[in-house]
Amino acid sequence: MAALKDKIPPHDDTAEQATLGALLLDAEAIAVAIQYLRPDDFYSNANKAVYEAILGLFNKGVKADILTITGELKQNGKLEEAGGAAYVASLTNVVPTSANAEYYAQTVQNYSLRRAMQRVSGENIAQSFDESLEPRAILEEIQQKLFDLSDNRQAFKAKSVRELIPNVIAALERIQAAKKEFTGIPSGFDELDKLTSGFQPSEFIIIGARPSMGKTALALSMASHISIQKHMPTAFFSLEMSDMSLMLRLISSEAKINSNKLRTGYFPNSDFVYIQEAAGRLYDAPLYLVDMPNMKLLDLRAHARRLRAQQNVAIIFIDYLGLINVENFRIPRFEQIAEVSRSLKSLARELNIPIVALSQLTRAAEGEKPNLSSLRDSGSIEQDADVVMFLHREREYEKKGEGGVNNGVNNSGEKKKEGTTSLILAKQRNGPVGTVQLTFLPDYTKFTNFSKESP
Repeated sequence: MAALKDKIPPHDDTAEQATLGALLLDAEAIAVAIQYLRPDDFYSNANKAVYEAILGLFNKGVKADILTITGELKQNGKLEEAGGAAYVASLTNVVPTSANAEYYAQTVQNYSLRRAMQRVSGENIAQSFDESLEPRAILEEIQQKLFDLSDNRQAFKAKSVRELIPNVIAALERIQAAKKEFTGIPSGFDELDKLTSGFQPSEFIIIGARPSMGKTALALSMASHISIQKHMPTAFFSLEMSDMSLMLRLISSEAKINSNKLRTGYFPNSDFVYIQEAAGRLYDAPLYLVDMPNMKLLDLRAHARRLRAQQNVAIIFIDYLGLINVENFRIPRFEQIAEVSRSLKSLARELNIPIVALSQLTRAAEGEKPNLSSLRDSGSIEQDADVVMFLHREREYEKKGEGGVNNGVNNSGEKKKEGTTSLILAKQRNGPVGTVQLTFLPDYTKFTNFSKESP
């Protein structure tokens, strides 16, 4: 008997009937039930048919009662499927009032969720035996299904301004007491943080530039500041450089030792003191490097979820967007990039953290001040991103002096300042745009706040 019971999907006929009875007693109760229930949440086909009819009337602006529901079911040819007129009429006898309609609806939803979990589990077991499917693809699908189950079950409720005001005032009081200059994660660049108030949760942020402009150096400068100075868990996904190369850059930046000397070994023994001090600071930093060339989108999402769950990472950097592979590589390139862009924006919202992705610019942007149309491969990047920034630095001035020698001035007659780089904030969905100046230190492949005294 117990074995037979175990094979019957979990459900509660009484709760389903009570929910429908409450909706028939009080037509306004549908506004509550609709937050929790869809027709498929009913286990009984008869109850499902009745609920579909109630929704049909609701969409037409007609209040549901025994007569209107019976008429709707007859018109749709589903009266017999719904158990007949006698069954519909009996539903109002299950409950005395509609006062507990929300409780009944939640009960029906909970049983529906149990059935959905059983269904997903069964599908996962079946897929695990299918050797034609990649295990990582199965894992990504499992994670996505579980997220969908939880995300789609959230009830939404409109709140009046009167309800929200106390929460807003309390939040402002906390912010004032904390005396924090920025509400988000500070990048380490003061002028940029003044414009953005720091990188905000759920934001998808793009840093674009032509090759060799310093995209990786800027992202590493930000990641090291966030993890070392602020001690906030940070993940850096590198699809282009190895983790050893990234570590050498980080040590060069922290120790202020020429990166080329570190790579070649031409540095004095005395520099080991600075190297060890820098290594010590990095050792204590909650910075996680993911070195995976040819990374697939599903792998990236799986790693990101794991790092968020296990290490509580506060921000993710990705170097770079154009190297992420999608499962369907046969679709056009712009569709692949669009899929990656949408997925990363969705992931930022799912994990409720900022995701910063680096992106190449079109060849037409070479030597020109970049703008949103300079983003490479797909216009969806511009659409999906909450923040778009561009690095711009004149490689060398074209203006020549007498005899064809570069006189080191720009077209305005101003002397060129070596290392000065413009960071153009071209789009910010929730804030102002503008341009800030940074100083690039090529010896250490590092960006710093702009200073007139900087080299």
